[in-house]
Amino acid sequence: MIEQKAVEHSREVEVMKRNMTRRNFVKLAGMAVALAALPGCATLAADTAVKKPDGKQKVAGTGGERYVPYQERQGAESVVYFTRDLSAAGLLQIYDRVKKDLGGKVAIKLHTGEPQGPNIIPRPWVKELLQKRLPAGTIIETNTYYGGGRDTTEKHRQTLQVNGWTAFTTVDITDAEGTAMLPVPNGKWFTEMSVGKNMLAYDSLLTLTHFKGHAMGGFGGSNKNLGIGCADGKIGKKMIHAGDSGSQWGVNNEEFMERMTESTQAVVSHFKDKIAFINVMRNMSVDCDCAGTSAQPVVTPDIGIVASLDILAADQACVDCVYALPEESRHDLVERMESRHSMRQLTYMKEMGMGNDRYQLIDIDNGDKVITAAEAVKGVKGTWVPDGN
Repeated sequence: MIEQKAVEHSREVEVMKRNMTRRNFVKLAGMAVALAALPGCATLAADTAVKKPDGKQKVAGTGGERYVPYQERQGAESVVYFTRDLSAAGLLQIYDRVKKDLGGKVAIKLHTGEPQGPNIIPRPWVKELLQKRLPAGTIIETNTYYGGGRDTTEKHRQTLQVNGWTAFTTVDITDAEGTAMLPVPNGKWFTEMSVGKNMLAYDSLLTLTHFKGHAMGGFGGSNKNLGIGCADGKIGKKMIHAGDSGSQWGVNNEEFMERMTESTQAVVSHFKDKIAFINVMRNMSVDCDCAGTSAQPVVTPDIGIVASLDILAADQACVDCVYALPEESRHDLVERMESRHSMRQLTYMKEMGMGNDRYQLIDIDNGDKVITAAEAVKGVKGTWVPDGN
């Protein structure tokens, strides 16, 4: 009887996969079906495999759906720089505040986007940064875990050309020639993480991130840019997304945040103090740039750019700025963050000793005045208006 029911359930799932629209399945499957926005992932979003114990019980933390207000946080403060100037000039100015330890062979970890992706950091901004500040710098990427325009090196290179990156620079697809394992200090889920082998050839790392929503992570900041973006496409990303679940996308909510963060820890620990973080809060769709042209339309208004030598402080400042927006402006992005339990990214980074969730926000537009997130977004209201870039 049990076996018969299992077979019947399996058949029902297959019927659902064939017959249900994406919108209807979103209502049924919640978070997992948001993966349908990713190229090549529509049929994978319905996976419902149950995780199998690996002999030693590992339990994810809780509370990822709850935003912790600043006054409830404890500990030291880091420094985060802020500008409202969303332009190449603004990017150069804020980069100058965090560049001091970037030397030798510099890698720039940047999401270069799916074909024709509408929301990535404007290429002219990056071109000016490279030409005026990092003429010997190299953009690094890895192949994707999902099918689409970047899941093989050949397709990835074609997409880089389509998106205009090869017109002014070269991009090192770091897992094109193999992988390497990096240790994960104090990891719960991992002792090591598989990354693109070529990343180890660089002396320092600029993490240049488009801050936005994310189908699984809730939000994609510097933590996502490194944790997913530096893990190689076939091994590392599978370790994060699938784990021991038996399903390609079987890990979610707090466990996913923790696995992604441990992957980031491997990268941050490798570069030590030779690393800096810049988050650009512009074109903040609820979907990641992995969704390309299928990303949900942008609603949340643009805010500005933050930079720090502390990855947690940089991501926390962006989240705080979003929460400081008026309700109509923040609603969609906050709903995405809370429904995916994304605050576990922040609390787990703090637990792992990766940074501070308290910070001094330095307004470089106004004489380095220390401001709050609410002051940073003062006057930002309504919904998104395209900036023409």
